[in-house]
Amino acid sequence: MKNRREFIKKAALLSTLPATAALANTAKSKELFIHHVYFYLKQDSPENRAKLTEGLLKLSKVPTIRQFHIGEPASTTRSVIVRDYAISWMCFFDNLEEEEVYQAHPIHLKFIEDYSYLWSKVNVYDSVGPRR
Repeated sequence: MKNRREFIKKAALLSTLPATAALANTAKSKELFIHHVYFYLKQDSPENRAKLTEGLLKLSKVPTIRQFHIGEPASTTRSVIVRDYAISWMCFFDNLEEEEVYQAHPIHLKFIEDYSYLWSKVNVYDSVGPRR
C-alpha cells in the first residue's frame, strides 16, 4: 500500500509541472513595460505645452497602451529632482512586444510627424519589471 501512495503523490506532483511552466511563461510575457518620455520644447510656452498635450492625447489612442500619464514638472525642489523638461509622457504596456507595436503604429508615426517641430530634445527611459 505504501508504494501505491508514493506513486500517487509523485504522479500528482509531476502533473502540476506543465501547468507551473505555463504559468511561468505567461507571467514572463505579461511583464510590465513602462515607456517614459521627457520633452524639451524649442520654445517653452503655455501654447506649445497645450499643443503637445493635445498630440499626446491623440497618441494615447494606440490600442496597446494600457495606461498613460501626461505631466509637467512638480514644484518639488530637492537637489536630486530634475525639472528642466516641459512635458512628460509615461505609458504602460503589457510587455515589450506591445511597446514595439506602439512604436510602429500609424498613430505614433503621425504624432511624430505632426508635433516633432515643437521639441528640441526628448529623453526616453524604458523599464521592465514584474507586475505587482
